[in-house]
Amino acid sequence: MRTEPIRLLMVDDTEENLVALEALLRRNDVELLKARSGAQALELLLAHDVSLALLDVQMPEMDGFELAELMRGMQRTKHVPIIFITAGTRDPKRVFKGYESGAVDFLFKPVEPHTLRSKVEVFLELARQRQELAQALRLNELFVGVVGHDLRNPLNAMMTGVELLQQLGATDMQARALGRMQSAGKRMTEMIEQLLDLTRARLGGGIGFVRTRHRVDLRELVQRAADELRGASGERRVHVHASDDATTVGDADRLLQMFSNVLGNATTHGQPDRPIHATIASAGSDLVVQISNDGAIPPEVLPKVFEPFRGDARRNPRAGGLGLGMFIARQIALAHDGEIDAEATSDDRTIVTIRLPRIAADTADHPDDGAPTGSGGGGGSGGSVLIVEDETELRETLREAFERNRYRVATATNGREALDLLLRDSAPLPDVCVVDLVMPVLDGGELYRAMQANPKLSTIPVVMPTANPASAPAGPVVLPKPVKLARLLAEVARLV
Repeated sequence: MRTEPIRLLMVDDTEENLVALEALLRRNDVELLKARSGAQALELLLAHDVSLALLDVQMPEMDGFELAELMRGMQRTKHVPIIFITAGTRDPKRVFKGYESGAVDFLFKPVEPHTLRSKVEVFLELARQRQELAQALRLNELFVGVVGHDLRNPLNAMMTGVELLQQLGATDMQARALGRMQSAGKRMTEMIEQLLDLTRARLGGGIGFVRTRHRVDLRELVQRAADELRGASGERRVHVHASDDATTVGDADRLLQMFSNVLGNATTHGQPDRPIHATIASAGSDLVVQISNDGAIPPEVLPKVFEPFRGDARRNPRAGGLGLGMFIARQIALAHDGEIDAEATSDDRTIVTIRLPRIAADTADHPDDGAPTGSGGGGGSGGSVLIVEDETELRETLREAFERNRYRVATATNGREALDLLLRDSAPLPDVCVVDLVMPVLDGGELYRAMQANPKLSTIPVVMPTANPASAPAGPVVLPKPVKLARLLAEVARLV
């Protein structure tokens, strides 16, 4: 993976001094930036990330001390190490002023070359180590993202198989075993999604946390999250109150995930016999959601509550998962131009406050309903389906599920193979195509565009299961993975 060059900034109002420094410090792995004034230096600092700055103290208009103070006041440059170089007297007060301005060292002209090279090399080596650490972290997170993505297909095949077995009927013992398998599969799916969300947050700066923006009712989303929580945690009560209109614009699925994470955290760490309260109200141009529960977050934990991998399972036997729920909740809030904070009150309660801007509804996307007109067919009994999926286990499980529901089924392992089947003169056209998006040779998006370009194929409805709906083309019916078998069968039956 290519790394950014290490940049060293040299600032001196005398050209000869800059030329001498350049000759002394020039090397292949370092980019030298030169400035003749404080103003020029600030322009370079705004355009480049710098690992070390060598500043002359005595310069017209803006001296080195003033430039250093400006650098310390800017978020981008506040941590850049500064070495002052001066031809002035060795006045202790002057040296102390330099260190007050943020200097890490103070050298007097004429500078001994070996001393300067040695001091500069220390900071360049630190910069290299920071780059290597950042690269290692990035590679690790890329690995997590790839593994998480590749785990979903076999897991999806197993979950679909469990649903198929449940439909076939089972003894009480078999039904309990299938229920446990389904519950474990759902938990694994949640963990994989959290790992992928972590990768999106670290590598993509939150890209992927808002796929679409539509009108959403926050009260409805909070109530849905509360109902799901109540179903999972038995008798735990969640009271939802909304005093005003709670309509905003955002990604409903992601906002629901955020509220579920926060409510789930309140359930895990709050007093189990006391209710959770969720209130939604207006505050100027914002909507404020407050979720409170009995039981204060310990003072040593509160500053870290939104950090990933908090290790809650070791501190709290009721906690599970990877400790990513609140971290992901914050990423979703930030991606919606909002914020989220937690506080412990004096009466031993915890309050999580989520602020979201009240965005004008006309900024929402208005997507196509995504259902192209079909080419005939006989519904759930007698219809035909083409399944295009490169994962063998999932492809065969889907084939068995559709055949059991009396569909005629053809399969293909990639888009090219599917296109050959569709264009074969002797083969009847399917009523619906179920097409995976990510495949080798020819992916689902390319296959769909090729079908749209052919009048013979353009009217065939396409259902596209994918883990990344934002990357799917406009037109197909997109279902987010992992897809529930019942939902897929219902969608295909509707199209047929």
